[in-house]
Amino acid sequence: MKMTIGDRIRKAREEKEMDQATLAAKAGVVTRTLQRWEKGEQTPDGVAITKLARATSVQASWILTGEGDMFDPPGRPSNVYSLPVSPRTGNPLVDIPLVSQVRGGTPATVFHPDYVDDYVTVDDVRDPQAFALTVTGESMAPRIEEGDVVIVSPKLEPQSGDICVVRVNGEDTLKKIKFEGSYLHLIPLNPSFEPITVKKKEVNFVWKVVKVIKEV
Repeated sequence: MKMTIGDRIRKAREEKEMDQATLAAKAGVVTRTLQRWEKGEQTPDGVAITKLARATSVQASWILTGEGDMFDPPGRPSNVYSLPVSPRTGNPLVDIPLVSQVRGGTPATVFHPDYVDDYVTVDDVRDPQAFALTVTGESMAPRIEEGDVVIVSPKLEPQSGDICVVRVNGEDTLKKIKFEGSYLHLIPLNPSFEPITVKKKEVNFVWKVVKVIKEV
């Protein structure tokens, strides 16, 4: 009988000699959710499958389709986890480069777009220039916390009220934005932090955040 996604998740877990509670924690879900996945009562999305693959050291595409090798073939970069189609939406899945960090506090020069640290897999981003950033700092907590990953879409036009990655005089920060005349207000979600107002001419770019992946 052909294995289901649930069967493959269970097999990957057992090959790693891992119990359900441990794997569920690594996937960022409660144990009952993992149990439903293994029983075939629910299907994990692309982000969850990527996390399951990383935790069990198998290929995400094998978990999803059952095709190809269970384990990464020799020579395959260990930080790339590609998936063909989302089982939940049917949309093509894409690997988004994870490039360094962006500070959710005071601006800091820590984001280097030419250096790819890793990849994350998502199923609902249409921008070929999209990239992911790991968040440091707590100015956007509790909605976006340190260690979370944000997906940024440079092609989308940012509007007041959007959460954006903003580069000001060569330094980067993550904030909710508000345009007002010749000024741009950078607004933290954490009330312990103060808003920052800068002149538009000091802004190098404003790129919209389209997705947040919570740290597990």
